[in-house]
Amino acid sequence: MLRTLLIIDDSKLIRQQIHDILQDGQLFQRILQAKDGIEGFKLLVESDPDIILCDVEMPGIDGLKFLALLQSREELRDKPVIMLTSHKDVDTKVRGLQSGASDYITKPFEPAELVARLRVHLQLKKLQDELKHSNRLLLELSQTDPLTRLYNRRHLIDVLNTELIRAKRHKANCSLVLADIDHFKTVNDRYGHQKGDEILVCVAELITDQLRPYDIAARYGGEEFCLVLPETSLEEAVEVAERIRIKTENLQFSAESEGLKLTISFGVTCYSGDLKETLDDLISRADKALYQAKEKGRNLVTAAE
Repeated sequence: MLRTLLIIDDSKLIRQQIHDILQDGQLFQRILQAKDGIEGFKLLVESDPDIILCDVEMPGIDGLKFLALLQSREELRDKPVIMLTSHKDVDTKVRGLQSGASDYITKPFEPAELVARLRVHLQLKKLQDELKHSNRLLLELSQTDPLTRLYNRRHLIDVLNTELIRAKRHKANCSLVLADIDHFKTVNDRYGHQKGDEILVCVAELITDQLRPYDIAARYGGEEFCLVLPETSLEEAVEVAERIRIKTENLQFSAESEGLKLTISFGVTCYSGDLKETLDDLISRADKALYQAKEKGRNLVTAAE
């Protein structure tokens, strides 16, 4: 991946001087230049540079205003910005650091110092990026079922609670669907647990394909799934469940699984509009509907009364 430096300075001479110092490509393979804060911010959004060198004093949007723009965008707040200034007073530097600058270089600068500071901040950015990546992985692991890659039950409860609060506040619909693969123990006993895991993954993918980007699918238990459908009426949720049921029933498996016929039962409910209704009430209704679907012969979608 190309490392990119963005230089923002109204002096063409300074920009060229920095470019000449770094043109060997050892630190940066791409160097972008902007003559003011507006042009610099546009290049920043378009090109996502690794480090920014920004002059403090510029016409229009100066260095401090440029920092304020970065701080107003959450995704840009951690971008390393090294300020360039001809002022040596402490107050100017303190204001810049308090505004989000990572470091300062005083003009005229020594080429060796510029290279050294840039190298340090590149290393810091690398460590920061690795930490962010690790944190994202940890968050994903804490929220995701390792087999199906759907959300796990714990995260589902958090999401469902949030959606129920939102539905109450806006007097909106929010539907809940519980789905259970029929006779899954028989599948494991006959075809083995490895095949059973493959089927769980297959069903998870099928369910995900039938949902909107903002719907939530989770693995609720062993062979049980839960769907949270915001802004969805009971009738619309039943249609979603019925669509998934039919597609599951029509799944074709490999020759080694000859004779395998997969079906799913569904229990569907929707937030009633009662402000006193709890999360447990909603789950309990869906669970009872699922039980009724199984009592009636399975491979059915049953809506809660």
